Amino acid sequence: MTKAVLGIIGGSGIYDLPGLENVREERIESPWGEPSAALRIGDVAGLPVVFLPRHDRGHRLSPSDINYRANIDALKRCGVTDVLALSAVGSLREALAPGHFVAVDQFIDRTQGRARSFFGAGIAAHVALAEPDCPRLAGLAADAAAAGGAIVHRRGCYVAIEGPQFSTRAESELYRQWSADVIGMTAMPEARLAREAELPYAVLAMVTDYDCWREGAAAVEASAILAVMQANVERARAALAALARALPDEREPSPIDRALDGAIMTPPDQWDPQLARRLDAVAARYLASLSEG
Repeated sequence: MTKAVLGIIGGSGIYDLPGLENVREERIESPWGEPSAALRIGDVAGLPVVFLPRHDRGHRLSPSDINYRANIDALKRCGVTDVLALSAVGSLREALAPGHFVAVDQFIDRTQGRARSFFGAGIAAHVALAEPDCPRLAGLAADAAAAGGAIVHRRGCYVAIEGPQFSTRAESELYRQWSADVIGMTAMPEARLAREAELPYAVLAMVTDYDCWREGAAAVEASAILAVMQANVERARAALAALARALPDEREPSPIDRALDGAIMTPPDQWDPQLARRLDAVAARYLASLSEG
């Protein structure tokens, strides 16, 4: 059994976490660069929680400017065992209306130029990502959102685009043909990196608008999104409080806890030593197992 520490990544509109008690703020140094913001560490309903606003307070970081590797590394260094990301999204389906929540279970990655892995030249690794979310955490988050009064959809495919512009109508129609359900700009490469860090990860997506695929509807405007987002934020906060109460102090082992087993292809005696040092938190369990062996 593992002592549960919940990491929460706050998306657009969620720059703080009311209800977090015994709070201390800590800036974490990461070999991968600067995380988005100082981490707020405390507890909710007795559960240890580490909160990180993805865009920083004041939303100073666009999706392309976020250092996703540093964020995941910093959460790992703080002892986080599970990561729940809250993300504002557009809807690609009529049934997923503004104000609804979606527990995402699949992703399509259309981002460009972002660092997608902790590994690379010097240490090659290929983690499995067929099921990119943690179903246990996603289910608990969906239950918590429903308990907080939200309408929740328990499955959905998230297409991640580079942005910062919204989609063209042709792109929006294409994503619908691909069976995507919601569209956003931040869950990738976040989900990829969480898996490499052996962190169970789930996205609770907050629908703020219909993407521009609807004939005769007005194009997506940031001002309209903000209005829906404010209502969603209150529901998200209620969901987080319910989730903290629902999570046990200790959690059962997850296959994701050992995602690096069999994934690292480079023999340890051929590792690049500088890269190996940067992996001291992300691959801590794997590195310890090599020492024990």
